[in-house]
Amino acid sequence: MTIIVTGGAGFIGSNFIFHMLDAHPDYRIVCLDKLTYAGNLSTLASVMDKPNFRFVKLDICDREGVYKLFEEEHPDIIVNFAAESHVDRSIENPEVFLQTNILGTQVLMDACRKYGITRYHQVSTDEVYGDLPLDRPDLFFTEETPIHTSSPYSASKASADLLVLAYHRTYGLPVTISRCSNNYGPYHFPEKLIPLTIANCLNDKPLPVYGKGENVRDWLYVEDHCRAIDLIIYKGRVGEIYNVGGHNEMRNIDIVKLICQKLGKPESLITYVTDRKGHDMRYAIDPTKIHNELGWLPETKFADGIEKTIDWYLANRDWWETIISGEYQNYYEKMYGNR
Repeated sequence: MTIIVTGGAGFIGSNFIFHMLDAHPDYRIVCLDKLTYAGNLSTLASVMDKPNFRFVKLDICDREGVYKLFEEEHPDIIVNFAAESHVDRSIENPEVFLQTNILGTQVLMDACRKYGITRYHQVSTDEVYGDLPLDRPDLFFTEETPIHTSSPYSASKASADLLVLAYHRTYGLPVTISRCSNNYGPYHFPEKLIPLTIANCLNDKPLPVYGKGENVRDWLYVEDHCRAIDLIIYKGRVGEIYNVGGHNEMRNIDIVKLICQKLGKPESLITYVTDRKGHDMRYAIDPTKIHNELGWLPETKFADGIEKTIDWYLANRDWWETIISGEYQNYYEKMYGNR
């Protein structure tokens, strides 16, 4: 079995590669990544020398390059994590999100049609559903919740989802889609809330919080998410969408205060900043479908997951300090420049 994992040098993609190599040691895993600002090749250092792993620096929008890779590897399954994913960046520059998240997805599916695969899996987000009101804790996103996007990022992901379903209906491509809540855990890029708060706490820097910090997110430990995708690509019904949520709703401000407490830092570091444009108030996923059909449930309680995450960042300061300094972007050249 050969699996191409796109965006595998990013946060969730790299964790998925680790999971698959551990859970299925006889599989061949090919990582395709463009190595944008969020892709860090050093994250994959522990698996780079494995005989059943290959890394390829490639943009999913590069049709010729993608087709060449399919010809070389004859993949059975494609799992597409490759995406521009930072909402703030999408507000500043929407075009790159449309290019990668929509047109890149099209190139991958065209390759799947041309060369044949058993499953194409699209990793999406709960942000395609918009948001929920804070005063209705009884409401949750289900797979039938209408798409109602708030940002160029979520609009690009929703567009890709619709394209994936269209390729299934029009061409019979065997597809599945998962829509997850906010992930956290090891190798999370330091511009996101939890790793940014940890890093700034450790450096006694201000902790920026949008608005009043009352926005609620459903937090999912990344290893639980990887288990869910593993199940979906083998047992999920073709043409179906599966919501993957952590049942761990937390206000942003409470997460920041909790990290301060864990690291023994004063809450006076918290700095409230102007709210994000179109900021969604609450995300909450109902994962009943994936539980009933595939038997998946999140195993990691937030209290345990945040402890493990903080411990990882304390033990791996070199990893995130290299990113903050910008040096990590030179890693590929150091590794491959003379090859």
